[in-house]
Amino acid sequence: MPVHPGQLYRPAPPTLQHLPLAKAERMAEFFSLLGDANRLRLLAVLAAGEYCVGDLATLVAMSESAVSHQLRVLRTMRLVERHKQGRHVFYRLLDDHVLTLYQAVAEHLDEGLGVDEVSSSN
Repeated sequence: MPVHPGQLYRPAPPTLQHLPLAKAERMAEFFSLLGDANRLRLLAVLAAGEYCVGDLATLVAMSESAVSHQLRVLRTMRLVERHKQGRHVFYRLLDDHVLTLYQAVAEHLDEGLGVDEVSSSN
């Protein structure tokens, strides 16, 4: 649409519906819960596969009770799911959305870094 002198440019209204307040609040809570470094470390491990609490605790150097607590929070937000096998409880990412989000954020953060900075931050 051409803009005439003295006329303000107003972009066309978006075709997508605006973000309703209730959904914005749920999204803010979701991102807030991901704002914990230990939860992100657990998601990073679970991105590689399924693990029991004991193995997760060893891999992220946390106590089993601390890992269990963080996994409860991640389950509440429907990011991970669990199943029992004997006396062990195994966790995995609930779906590909979580993995896609994790990978997108990791790639975004790595974009401005040199190769040495990326490998030393892992």
